[in-house]
Amino acid sequence: QVQLVESGGGLVQAGGSLRLSCAASGFTFSMYAMSWYRQVPGKEREFVARINISGSTAYVASVKGRFTISRDNAKNTVYLQMNSLKPEDTAVYYCNARPEFSSWGQGTQVTVSS
Repeated sequence: QVQLVESGGGLVQAGGSLRLSCAASGFTFSMYAMSWYRQVPGKEREFVARINISGSTAYVASVKGRFTISRDNAKNTVYLQMNSLKPEDTAVYYCNARPEFSSWGQGTQVTVSS
């Protein structure tokens, strides 16, 4: 079955960096675009970034120039390098394929202090 396991979150000061990882299994990873999302309690899950099978990328405006999504098909893993972090980036971060699988991982908490 599909498994998505996010890791790499933590507590960081504003201006700092984190690198998130998402290990995927149960599907042919290289055949799917992969995305990162984030969610704050009480709000809907928000799209953050996507990397297509071609390697082309897309970002929500608020993270452009600060976040970089990448993938390693040999490791079935997608990454999110987050630089110049801001308190408003605080959220639980999730990954999923596109189209999305119904099962989501547990996410990884990112907390940015001011």
